[in-house]
Amino acid sequence: MKNALFFGLTVAIATLSHADEVQVAVAANFTAPMQQIAAQFEKDTGHKAVLAFGATGKFYAQIVNGAPFEILLAADDETPARLEKEALGLAGSRFTYAIGKLVLWSTDPALVDAKGDVLKSGQFKHLALANPKTAPYGSAAIEAMTKLGLLSNLQPRFVQGENISQTQQFVTTGNAELGFVALSQVLKDGKVSSGSAWIVPANLYEPIRQDAVLLAKGHNKAAAGALLAYLKGDKAKAVIRSFGYELP
Repeated sequence: MKNALFFGLTVAIATLSHADEVQVAVAANFTAPMQQIAAQFEKDTGHKAVLAFGATGKFYAQIVNGAPFEILLAADDETPARLEKEALGLAGSRFTYAIGKLVLWSTDPALVDAKGDVLKSGQFKHLALANPKTAPYGSAAIEAMTKLGLLSNLQPRFVQGENISQTQQFVTTGNAELGFVALSQVLKDGKVSSGSAWIVPANLYEPIRQDAVLLAKGHNKAAAGALLAYLKGDKAKAVIRSFGYELP
């Protein structure tokens, strides 16, 4: 009995001694799924993912200026590729972890129709979207409105969020009657959880390929490599799918 207890204690100490933390910059649209994945990752591996959420463009600027992030989970594929070229990301570490979907959403269950014709009707005062210069979902929204021929008419109604989380907040609080957000933010159990929504057709914007990259500060760090491997595993993929993302 004593031997068994001693053995168990030894294993626990060994596990703790090898546990590590990894600093992760996460695109705001991926907040909810990454929180779930990080909790399961810690339970399964003992490593802890310390998460920061925000706009991909802002994270890029912070990384260039020496921020201590070790992994970037971007909302696009261009930023990780750029970091690799600038030797701030480890060459060959980049991969697509999710493909995002854009949705026009309102808390009003009667406002957004199934075809998005509300954008043409103009029966609203404010339309929220994320800053297209720093947030890929904001850029996708601009692209969609341009292809629909509505951009110039809608621009005076824009309420611009710093990132996709703030954009959703504008709609939730009523500062904008509707807005372009990530499908993952409003999906629950495979359905839009509240209000009304139009999933923007994929042919109206370039695919939102969201790439992960190991940053220079995470090179040779056990927890960083473990998390990237975990994101490619079945448990993480199941969570990602449950929030409405596609997988490559």
